[in-house]
Amino acid sequence: MVSAELARTAVGIIGNVTALILFLSPVPTFIQIVKKGTVEQFSPVPYLATFVNCGIWVLYGLPLVHPHSLLVITINGAGFLIETVYLLLFLIYSARKQRIKVLLIMLAELVFLGVLALLVLTVAHTTKVRSNIVGSIAIVGNIMMYAAPLSVMKLVITTKSVEYMPFFLSLFSMLNGISWTIYALIRFDPYIVIPNGLGSLFGVVQLILYATYYKSTQRQLAERKAIEEMSLAEMGQSVGPSKKSNVVHDENI
Repeated sequence: MVSAELARTAVGIIGNVTALILFLSPVPTFIQIVKKGTVEQFSPVPYLATFVNCGIWVLYGLPLVHPHSLLVITINGAGFLIETVYLLLFLIYSARKQRIKVLLIMLAELVFLGVLALLVLTVAHTTKVRSNIVGSIAIVGNIMMYAAPLSVMKLVITTKSVEYMPFFLSLFSMLNGISWTIYALIRFDPYIVIPNGLGSLFGVVQLILYATYYKSTQRQLAERKAIEEMSLAEMGQSVGPSKKSNVVHDENI
């Protein structure tokens, strides 16, 4: 019979895989941003929220804070580095006003993480107290991470388009929440159960929204493409006679 600890480790590894895919799911979005040279209407909020959330969970998983949490450290350490790359791309390809805003928020989050680590490791003297302090803050950070994509929901509902709400980000957000909820239920950890249970729910809501507006998004994209092709055709027609007249004029000369 499989022991609870072995089952927890197995689920934790699955959670690491789903979380890594979740962190990497915006890669196509950023490839598009780099190609176009602009972030367009993509929001930096999900990446800022995930950035600070991963930092908090790395602190939570440290042996001096919450022993036996290696799987928490590995995935959140990787996530912290990945989100750093995303935010650097945002700084490069966003407008000046947004660039300054993103940079200031990043700096504020780094200061917050540094101060939190310093206070927890110096003021609190037992791992139980440290776990309670960082775990309570981590709940808020994790809920922010899962809820951050919902900031795009208003734009989706208003425009009836999911163009700026990446599907795989929503899908793996749900799968990641489910994996870590099971992980924390095997050896009960309320600080992981609460935010990841809510994260699973948020992921479901995003997927429902995506399914609701998928067809209208495709219709809008098709209409936009047709308008662009029509504009190009009109430009071609307007250029044609001009060139012809020039040729006639040259022959007359």
